[in-house]
Amino acid sequence: MASLSSLLLLSPYSQTKTKFSISSNKRHVVVNYVSCKAASSNNGEDSVSKFDRREVLFGLGGLYGVVTATGSVLAAPLTPDVFNCDMAQTPGGIKNCCPPRIGKIIHFVPPKIQQPYVRRPAAHLMNQTQIEELERGIQKLKQLDEDDPHSFSHQAKIHCAYCDYAYNQLGSITETRFEVHSNALFFPFHRAYLYFFERILRHYIGNPDFAIPFWNWDSPPGMHMPEFYNRPSSSLYDNLRDPRHDPHKLIDLNYNGKTEDHSFDVVDCNLRWMNDRMKVQSPRSFLGRVLKAGETPKPSDMGTIEQSPHNNIHDWVGTKTPHFEDMGSFYSAALDPLFYAHHTNIDRLWNIWKTLDGNPKDHTDPDWLNSSFVFYDENKNAVRIEVSDCLDTEKLGYVYQEVPLPWLLLNKIPSPNPWIRTEEPEPPIINFPQTLNSDITTMVDRPEEAGSGEEVDVVLVLEDVEYDPTTRVHFDVLVNVVDEAQDRCAAFLEFVGSFKNIPHGLHHHDKTSLRFVITEVIQGLGLERDKNLAVKIEPMVGGEGVTLGGIKIQLEPVFVPLSSSFT
Repeated sequence: MASLSSLLLLSPYSQTKTKFSISSNKRHVVVNYVSCKAASSNNGEDSVSKFDRREVLFGLGGLYGVVTATGSVLAAPLTPDVFNCDMAQTPGGIKNCCPPRIGKIIHFVPPKIQQPYVRRPAAHLMNQTQIEELERGIQKLKQLDEDDPHSFSHQAKIHCAYCDYAYNQLGSITETRFEVHSNALFFPFHRAYLYFFERILRHYIGNPDFAIPFWNWDSPPGMHMPEFYNRPSSSLYDNLRDPRHDPHKLIDLNYNGKTEDHSFDVVDCNLRWMNDRMKVQSPRSFLGRVLKAGETPKPSDMGTIEQSPHNNIHDWVGTKTPHFEDMGSFYSAALDPLFYAHHTNIDRLWNIWKTLDGNPKDHTDPDWLNSSFVFYDENKNAVRIEVSDCLDTEKLGYVYQEVPLPWLLLNKIPSPNPWIRTEEPEPPIINFPQTLNSDITTMVDRPEEAGSGEEVDVVLVLEDVEYDPTTRVHFDVLVNVVDEAQDRCAAFLEFVGSFKNIPHGLHHHDKTSLRFVITEVIQGLGLERDKNLAVKIEPMVGGEGVTLGGIKIQLEPVFVPLSSSFT
């Protein structure tokens, strides 16, 4: 990959010579919750006993953990029990997302690399030959029998099975579900998924140098749906997309599900939001939290890119039907060929993140590195690939076309119309719980710092957020804002985060607490001496079904894990 300085020079947006610096305390949180549930029925696949499955787990590389009295396996990598696949419970009903019957599983062997590496192109820069090859490859997969592991239908079901809890964690006596979203498996799973999908396409196209494109939505030339995906005669077309968001529509990377035409500069807002998402340094913040065997993910376990723009783009592309297929629901997302271009860009951003100032690095936890997934390769072999196999794209034989990074130097900025408390009255202190039928604005006291010299973060906590996960919910959280709801750019400092739920599972009520680090917000807005802050909750979609138990501000040591304040 070229240096980031050379990529920046390519950009018409780079007007400053300021060196890009990543703040070590940068931890804004946007919780975009997209999850799934599955029924516990068995589909009749060959099974192995729980005793045998534990032996298999140990055989993957030694005794990784210990089975506790409650039946969980502690300090162990996560591995799906692919021999026992359940029917998935999705927003669209019970679905069979299980793969064809799996027999022998072989272990992944890295490909023999012949330079130059295969170069994945930006979709908006593809030539006609590249487009025609992609169309031909997808068409051939769509023509295969549905039971063929190479068929486009089966390739889409892979995403459903790994998202909608079709698999248990191997070795978990309590049948803990295996989930690749909302945790640190998100990036390596999708990298491996795309790797095998690309090799299958090469097999049917007959071109060993074929590469899948990336949808370059983080740069202005790519902030539209690529035109060739929207031709009804093309194999890349999907009629289950929001017709409002065709190639003429500029994408909103923090799409709230409601606002279509913004009053602010969407391109500038998108770029500053990308900077905010990419400049975090810790693997916990960017990749997500590492789960241990026996654990299931929470909304708080996601990394920045998965939270937004990943989830928002799924929502932006999907239809506004009751279940938001295809891209708007994870069980069906991979039925849209645009899914693969979307995730290829996310894979590219993982590469870029590791080259930024501050030298960010991946997790080193062996439980993460030894976690694994199973895919069919181009020869229809079932292959087990570990996270450690997925960390370096050059070892997998590919790199990315170099394009400008116009977001690199564009930090978040204050709103042009800030609230000045000496000129306007303070909002009242309100009692909780409150239903989010409309905006909520209240003053919240700040605790006094003890002065011990310990570095602390100021953290805004929304307590006991109760909602129905089968409904669509999105609300924004702002600080130092008291006016009526406006069309606000997520790149303003006052915008501290949001909560997004995409419908999943069965009707019930979930309750969680949300945590937003606002240390840099306070510093950037000059609020260090204020003893209380105005906090505003703006419901955009589904607020009438959300109850908020309370709001507080607390101090936390800088290195407290993000997940510790969620329930």
